Amino acid sequence: MKKKTISKYPAIRPQAMQLREAVALPGVGLTIPVRAAKAKLSALLELVAGGREVTITSDGVPKAVLSPVGKKASQKVFTGTWEHLKKMPPWRGGPTAEELIRQDRDGRGW
Repeated sequence: MKKKTISKYPAIRPQAMQLREAVALPGVGLTIPVRAAKAKLSALLELVAGGREVTITSDGVPKAVLSPVGKKASQKVFTGTWEHLKKMPPWRGGPTAEELIRQDRDGRGW
């Protein structure tokens, strides 16, 4: 008897993947206009669940990226606060940040 495996995501149906409006752009990846994305949302979600990223554009400008749930963008953690402060020259007087901001605001007539 063959054991049936159950996937977390449903199988991608080939007929649902026909997105004629989707275009692969260099440096951006798979893109689709917002109007077509609204009309083909189910097919886009199946594509994304399969591991692809899709960029949604408006007037040719990228506006949003659909990506799989498990995929996280790597972020560089900033750990250089103390090292950065040690490299800065010591404060030798002059106006404080609060005074500079107040002068700027007063000069604008707020």
